[in-house]
Amino acid sequence: LNQFDFLYNAVGIKSAAFVYFGKEPKDLNIQEAATLVGMVKNPAYYNPVRHNERTRQRRNTVFDQMVKNGYLSKEAADSLKQLPLVLKFSRMDHKDGMAPYFREELRRVLTARKPVRSDYRGWEKQKYIDDSIAWETNPLFGWIEKNPRPDGSRYDLYTDGLKIHTTIDSRMQQYAEEAVRQQMTSLQTAFFREKRGVPNAPYTSNPNELGKATQKSLIDHAIKQSERWRTMHQAGFSDQEIFNEFNRKREMTVFSYHGPVDTVMTPRDSLLYTKHFLRCGFMSMDARNGHVKAYVGGPDFTFFQYDMVATGRRQIGSTIKPFLYTYAMEEGFTPCDQMLNAQPVIKDESGRTWMPRNSGSARIGEMVDLRWALTYSNNWISARLMEQLSPATLVRNMHNFGITNHIDPVISISLGAAEVSVREMVGAYSAYANNGMRSEPLYVTSICDANGNVISEFSASHTEVISEKAYAKILSMLMNVVEAGTGSRLRRAPYSITAEMGGKTGTTNSNSDAWFMGFSPELVAGAWVGGEERFIHFASTAQGQGSAAALPIVGNFLKKVFADRSLPYSQDAKFGVDFSEICDSEFADAYVSEESASTEASLEDVFD
Repeated sequence: LNQFDFLYNAVGIKSAAFVYFGKEPKDLNIQEAATLVGMVKNPAYYNPVRHNERTRQRRNTVFDQMVKNGYLSKEAADSLKQLPLVLKFSRMDHKDGMAPYFREELRRVLTARKPVRSDYRGWEKQKYIDDSIAWETNPLFGWIEKNPRPDGSRYDLYTDGLKIHTTIDSRMQQYAEEAVRQQMTSLQTAFFREKRGVPNAPYTSNPNELGKATQKSLIDHAIKQSERWRTMHQAGFSDQEIFNEFNRKREMTVFSYHGPVDTVMTPRDSLLYTKHFLRCGFMSMDARNGHVKAYVGGPDFTFFQYDMVATGRRQIGSTIKPFLYTYAMEEGFTPCDQMLNAQPVIKDESGRTWMPRNSGSARIGEMVDLRWALTYSNNWISARLMEQLSPATLVRNMHNFGITNHIDPVISISLGAAEVSVREMVGAYSAYANNGMRSEPLYVTSICDANGNVISEFSASHTEVISEKAYAKILSMLMNVVEAGTGSRLRRAPYSITAEMGGKTGTTNSNSDAWFMGFSPELVAGAWVGGEERFIHFASTAQGQGSAAALPIVGNFLKKVFADRSLPYSQDAKFGVDFSEICDSEFADAYVSEESASTEASLEDVFD
């Protein structure tokens, strides 16, 4: 019973006694104790908060068992059965409250054990590598194991009264959660509308994407990946028996943006229903000191616990282009250098012909400068640029920016097939806000014991990843993305951000992933939106692209942060960079006419 999950984060009999009755276990009366014992059979079904009468009947069954085993007289049992089930319920659930994804990530980091390869499954090689790097370089990772008490025993994160001072700002966290909720509610309404009556929903109906896959085969695969399947399989049930169980209707609670809904459906249908919901990740940090100020790993932690900030990695699309252009600027290119805006024909590493796609039709056949190309996220120019540089060096540079995932050094990476987490991207983009110095995201500033004595203090590490000469060039280009390009929605209502800013949108093939990375001289923020699987996405680019799906989260967040005078972040902050020598003498003139800017400001940002 000390390890049993009684729901509402009540793990163990001590927590359960407090959550349901507000008592220590020794103070429980017999009917309260019997209620908890009865819950063990099926805590969701015999949930006294949601199903009081059903749980009372189960409690009475426990009385009968006590009579049968000689622990209670029949007369006493009959008398106790007449009593109502009275609770003093006090929710103690880490799934509720502010920043639940962050708190769970912090728990994971603090309690991590020293990585041993045999503890990781075969497909978890990258996780083992990431954890090994974190163990060696991050003093917070595995803190419990690395920092024993003076007597050599380990601290208990839950019972020792440790005071952990995090970098999260409650005001900014609230603004982030509100921004996510507002945008995801709106997007979900549009997504349901788009998928209504469509065969194969929520999956795409495009056979070029799915191949031979169908809704049934994809859901069958998801069933076999579920915890319920693994548990039943380990218990010896046959595949058919498990599938039968997934098709048996039962009472359950499912997610909606209007609040949890009690319903009756099969686990299979609930899985399909859940997959209709788009997922998201958002993080913001102070670029100067690495302090993570807001962290939202998904739409609702109770129902979607997979963290899309630190754990999930998705293809980054055109948000990779600043790394490519930074590399080019380091090699001596300037924003004014020109290339032919026509589809290139490139031999890849295997000798095959690669002809990348592009969006839009403006200025085809013209010579365009690199600043214009990045402003409007032109794929052809990125491919031509990569052809003149080294994919292997680009990968090394991205690793220097803090991206640890394996990336194949092939020419097509210039369009964003690499899979990266939101946390890594925010850390990487901090260099663009901070004069070329990348700040490692920091969760905690100090840990004190129960008496207030400081045990450990923490500060972010900083690494120069962009030289001074290249920084001015790339910053000017990323600022133009917000002024005139795919990020210009930030300048318009309802956001109307006036701060000096740079940024980059990203949208992967078929709108599977929508990104926006934005930064001011003080803050950096990043948002990703997409389906649980790459086959789940908007068919409409107008709704699924980065500027439409992800940018509003960043825009609404920054709008509220800048409006809050109690916060130390201002729209008056300046980058303080001299742009006078980054290009030729015509740099002060506009690179694109108003006509071409208006034509291309809403171009989709896709890669092939």
